[in-house]
Amino acid sequence: MAGLIPQHFIDDLLARTDIVDVINDRVPLKKAGRNHQACCPFHKEKTPSFTVSQEKQFYYCFGCGASGNALGFIMDLEHLDFPVAVEQLASRLGLEVPREDGGKHQHTSPNPAYELLTKAADYYQEQLKSHSASEQAISYLRNRGLDGKTARQFNIGFAPPGWDNLLKTLGTTPEREKLLTDTGMLVEHEEKKSLYDRFRHRIMFPIRDQRGRVIGFGGRVLGDEKPKYLNSPESPVFHKGQELYGFYEARQANRELKQIIVVEGYMDVVALAQQGITNSVATLGTATTREHLEKLFKLTSQVVFCFDGDQAGRKAAWRALENTLPEMHDGRQVRFMFLPQGEDPDSMVRQEGKEAFLKRIHNEALTLDDYFFKQLANEVDTTTLDGCARLAKMAEPYFQQLPEGNYKHLLDKKAEKTIGLKLSSDTPAHSQQYEPASEYAPTYQNDPRDAWQETPQTFSSKKLFNKDKPWQKKQEEISTPKISLRLQDRALRHLLNTPSLATEINVETLRKDDSVDMQQFVSLVESLQNNPQQTTYKLLGSWYGTQLGARMTELLKNDIPISNLALQKEEFCLTIARLEADVMKRLDTQTLNPLEQLRLAAEKARQKKSQNT
Repeated sequence: MAGLIPQHFIDDLLARTDIVDVINDRVPLKKAGRNHQACCPFHKEKTPSFTVSQEKQFYYCFGCGASGNALGFIMDLEHLDFPVAVEQLASRLGLEVPREDGGKHQHTSPNPAYELLTKAADYYQEQLKSHSASEQAISYLRNRGLDGKTARQFNIGFAPPGWDNLLKTLGTTPEREKLLTDTGMLVEHEEKKSLYDRFRHRIMFPIRDQRGRVIGFGGRVLGDEKPKYLNSPESPVFHKGQELYGFYEARQANRELKQIIVVEGYMDVVALAQQGITNSVATLGTATTREHLEKLFKLTSQVVFCFDGDQAGRKAAWRALENTLPEMHDGRQVRFMFLPQGEDPDSMVRQEGKEAFLKRIHNEALTLDDYFFKQLANEVDTTTLDGCARLAKMAEPYFQQLPEGNYKHLLDKKAEKTIGLKLSSDTPAHSQQYEPASEYAPTYQNDPRDAWQETPQTFSSKKLFNKDKPWQKKQEEISTPKISLRLQDRALRHLLNTPSLATEINVETLRKDDSVDMQQFVSLVESLQNNPQQTTYKLLGSWYGTQLGARMTELLKNDIPISNLALQKEEFCLTIARLEADVMKRLDTQTLNPLEQLRLAAEKARQKKSQNT
């Protein structure tokens, strides 16, 4: 596994990158005073509310609240993971991305496998145009309704007949032969100990990763050979359970993907794109995996599985459902569409056209819950009590895979309504009305040991309306929301406002807390002590993409009142003192024997109970 990207490299990268250039390459900006403006690329609007500050190297949308630095913009707009976005920014400057490995820095070099696979794709594309045997391939593609523009968009090519065409063309050195063998393009003959081409006399579909690099191929046979479709094997650059055919092309064709259609074959994706449906992808000879779904849900909140109506298609759909359940967080939607027997998306869209096909999906696709209960009900008699009980028993293990949330709660209610039995005896926490402690207290999944509640600050309020004249408002004394921030978050908020405060403290005591949460905080303070002149936005940029960076971004969005500098120093030092005391208290508690720990816990519970009463 590659090591971490050093923080100093990310800092330097952001310092050398102009956010205006990065954004302007993707969204045309106009100068507006000291800043630049455009219509926001993250939501629809007619009047520009998207602002880019060259001085602060930060962007903010007053319409939807999107904000961040150059790295964040690329990640959000192009749906890239953090390391990929770093590599993309670095490539603009001609920089290699270093990695940390056991305290040593290593520099990554471009993987030569990508370059060689791209050359293979170019070779196959050229053979489709010029090889004497390519007429059969061209005729096949034309009969499937494919035009030259779509073929070029997907870089479709042709592997000519023969055993060593690619070997002779690209395998000109031992190093290249090894690369082609490692990536599955060449196969070694066990008896003769010689190499030959894996793909022969096939239409070739290059498979590209999310960055557009060729990582493998799918080949469709033109004769009666088996298998009909042949994929590249697993390799250092190609993992079937993580990649999707057409994923890169769908991202390139759509700025925003409200829905993604998952189909079964290469030609399904290509045929749909030919008809203007550019939001489809296909798995690569495997069932839909959780890795596939994680990748899809980064782009969209709605996924439609569109499979053939035969037995194989229904099996694939059920496997997709099984892997989807753990990913069904609130806000996500999944549909299942089954085409008539003997039809596939390729044939259907050519028969009825784009509008009718999309209408079919809209009208006939089953929601996940409908498909789930319908499929299970096919195996039992739900008109009997024992049948309903058996269905509930069958559904329970699937139900337990769902993440906690409103969707799980609603599915449980649907089960009770459908078969008269609940799938869970526990009342989900999400079924209760959620009341956050404060609008200033975002929730984080951090170590709860250092939680601390500020004393609620409330004021008595007068009646809102005049008793005699209910339409006339009286002056109201506003009830201030209580500020309920953890100690560490309060300290972070002060540092965001005034980074130089880091020089006021010593972190030796805090360093004794080995929780990831505290260690990240200590690292932040130490970096600020080394560079106390950092601005707030440079600070956010340096930690963008980390858990701590996400917390700081959320804290900065909340308008928490900050005192003047003198009071702020006092409040900050007091907060740090409380953090230190909390750390020492926990360390002391950990040295106690188990019985003493139980006694203290019981005493604390009694005190809390007496306070409540």
